[in-house]
Amino acid sequence: MNNQELKRIIDQICRDKGLDRSVLIITLEEAIKSAAKRKYGLSDNFEVTFNEETGEIDVFHFKEVVEEVTNPGTQISLEEAKKLDPESALGEELGLKLDASNFGRIAAQSAKQVIIQRMKDAERDLIFDEYKDRVGEIVNGIIQRVDKGNIILNLGRSEALLPSTEQIPKESYHHRGDRLRALIIDAKLVSRGPQIILSRTHPDFLAALFEAEVPEISEGIVKIVAVAREPGSRAKISVTTTDGEIDPVGACVGLKGSRVQSVVQELKGEKIDIIPYSPDIAHYVASALAPAAVLRVVMDEEARSLEVIVPDDQLSLAIGRKGQNVRLASRLVGWRIDVKNESKYQRSLKDGYQSLLRLPGVGEVTADLLFELGYGSAKDITEVDPAQLSMIEGVTEAKANQIWNAAKEYVDNLAREDAEEAVREAMAKDFFSQKSERESEPPEALGDGPKKAADGPEEAA
Repeated sequence: MNNQELKRIIDQICRDKGLDRSVLIITLEEAIKSAAKRKYGLSDNFEVTFNEETGEIDVFHFKEVVEEVTNPGTQISLEEAKKLDPESALGEELGLKLDASNFGRIAAQSAKQVIIQRMKDAERDLIFDEYKDRVGEIVNGIIQRVDKGNIILNLGRSEALLPSTEQIPKESYHHRGDRLRALIIDAKLVSRGPQIILSRTHPDFLAALFEAEVPEISEGIVKIVAVAREPGSRAKISVTTTDGEIDPVGACVGLKGSRVQSVVQELKGEKIDIIPYSPDIAHYVASALAPAAVLRVVMDEEARSLEVIVPDDQLSLAIGRKGQNVRLASRLVGWRIDVKNESKYQRSLKDGYQSLLRLPGVGEVTADLLFELGYGSAKDITEVDPAQLSMIEGVTEAKANQIWNAAKEYVDNLAREDAEEAVREAMAKDFFSQKSERESEPPEALGDGPKKAADGPEEAA
């Protein structure tokens, strides 16, 4: 192989594999160095350089100039060194140029193997570097094979894995050669090369689909705030905008629903609710629970929980089939949601208010004040420090302690009564259970029964 041919091969490999030219040249130099070590010894006193202009490979074997040679592989006598370079001196290193073509078949084969391996490593690193920065993007692949439910897709230069756990339920991907879209959720380097993990169930897949369909999202005018999904069944997505003249929900729906329908079609019929985001958590959760109407929202910011009151006839609508609607709404807003119908809520308010009136020293005025401040029952009072009650206008420290102690005694008595009632119910249940078992037993199992009527006259006779 002449020098110009070597240059052409390097150029072709760089084009075909997309490798950096400098990386390939370094690999070539290391391969020649490895071949030189194999032929001349394992010492590391070789230097290889590739001249990119001429395509020539220069190999130098460096030896130390000494008075008396004890190791020919690493040393050269001063007399021999003077013949090669008259200015040589003791202690210096002299580079002897070697003919790379004389390395032999085994050395050349070793160089070839190193080059091939380094090319594979470089290509693998190149693919990994490309896809690790594309996590969160949608890719199109061709189904290559299905292995134990896992799908291997051909992305062109590499393969990707769509695990069974990341596939939408009830979807079937058994046709080799079909195209499939999925989201890159991970890219890692393993011994076999880069492994790219895909998903069709990830919430970001839905967000990425909308970004691809809605120009306002890709341009940053409309922003997706949160996504909650139960893949293959239903999803909720909240959106907002930086432009007050644009309806973010309408932008995502599109003309006659064209944009959202494209996403639904990709997800094989998954129902999608698009709601407007609001910084007001009450308005936000009311939109998230649509189509059910919300009458009232009671917030507990410390516990990040919401008590949502809905009309009696819309309780099942708010909760959804198997609790799906409220479950998705809870994930979307990031708060725990407890849905109650209006009748139950009014009953709980009445019971809680009555428990305040039962406390010694608490009249209607004080009960109203406590109720308005969020203390809806005697139990609510026991969950705060008495000092917090004394901060209420018109409530002294002594009265605060009195109210708190009374509430504590009331709650403890109520808990004790509930426990005693539970014990009584358990005993009654056990008694009637045993009685039922005795009544169901056959007569012979009850001991000696009455004697036959004929026995009496026979004994009398």
